[in-house]
Amino acid sequence: MLDTNKPLAYRMMPESLEEYVGQEDILGENKILYRTIKADRLSSIILWGPPGCGKTSLARVISKTTKYKFMKLNAVTSGVPDIKNAIQEAENLLMNPSGKCILFIDEIHRFNKLQQDALLPFVEKGTVILIGATTENPYFEVNKALISRSMVFRLNQLTDKNIYTILKRALNEEKGLKEYNVKIDDSIVMKFAKTANGDVRTALNNLEVAVLTTPIDKNGFVHITNEVAKECVQNRKAVFDKNGDSHYDNISAFIKSMRGSDADATVFYLARALNAGEDPMFLARRIVISAAEDVGLANPNALVVANSAMQAVNMVGMPEARIILAEAAIYNANSKKSNASYLAIDKALNDVNSKDTGTIPMHIRNAVAKGMEKEGYGVGYKYPHDFPKHWVEQQYLPDEIVDTKYFIPDENIDTTDFQEKK
Repeated sequence: MLDTNKPLAYRMMPESLEEYVGQEDILGENKILYRTIKADRLSSIILWGPPGCGKTSLARVISKTTKYKFMKLNAVTSGVPDIKNAIQEAENLLMNPSGKCILFIDEIHRFNKLQQDALLPFVEKGTVILIGATTENPYFEVNKALISRSMVFRLNQLTDKNIYTILKRALNEEKGLKEYNVKIDDSIVMKFAKTANGDVRTALNNLEVAVLTTPIDKNGFVHITNEVAKECVQNRKAVFDKNGDSHYDNISAFIKSMRGSDADATVFYLARALNAGEDPMFLARRIVISAAEDVGLANPNALVVANSAMQAVNMVGMPEARIILAEAAIYNANSKKSNASYLAIDKALNDVNSKDTGTIPMHIRNAVAKGMEKEGYGVGYKYPHDFPKHWVEQQYLPDEIVDTKYFIPDENIDTTDFQEKK
């Protein structure tokens, strides 16, 4: 009998490795994770990947195959007392003769340092075989000591084909939607797969809503048409969580695309960010930084355009701000590039921080009080405007670094308007 109290996504979770779909790069038959699960020789692991890619499903498969006691905690609702209770249960030889357990912690990145530290001694001595699942980069969010005692496996976003396979299975299996006699074209099934954007849970939820809200026709079928699918899947799922690890990946791709002069990729990653609800002012600031760092003196007007765009975005807001952001980002992408200014200031800062750079030459110091000339302040200074072409050769850098070159114009910088020097 179908348990309709449980959502389809839960009912369709795999029971074995053979039922598991996707992640062939870590779960292929010759891969270490596959072998250790099959042999029930698992050591502590961290499963890292986007929502709906199969982290919890993989933990469920392990729970079905292991001879050890399997326990599950969610980091959102659990604390140190829950961890201690799990450990005590694992160490109770009457309840658990092996004296150890596999502890699955969903969203482990939400555990604070104290909670993660509470796990460490038991992971270290083998009482607990930890399976941690996280959507965030574990190298940033998980205790380094736990990381060093675990194997980290990166799970990739499921492909449209992976999700299509799972949806077809859901339509044809007893635990899925078979009893509803669903009639649906393969192209529409693929539409459900594509609009989920790698999240199988979303795809299954959308399909279930479509089936449960569509009346049975006179022939006893639930007919899912293209119109029904459109109603149940209004928009493609947001590409990433603006507060998650993907935020950093996307903004990195956005910046690198501008730097690499690829306007199409620039607009694409801008669209991903806006689709996920990224703050338009954050994106505007990144465009300003790119105009200074990457375009620089090859096209100084880029900074003017970027700064104007940032002000306009602040005044106008969404949705029109998308047009302003696109204009400034495309301008950056299509501009000639020079990082000469960026290199110059970083080299100068490095010298100031790491070496003796001497003192300011006396002739370019300002004699701000009467009598300071007697100490050499300003003595011998040549006023450039008193000389032809408003330039005269004189020393400005301290003696210790007098021959240092910080600004080195490259081939993309038009030096036509630069001061001509003899």
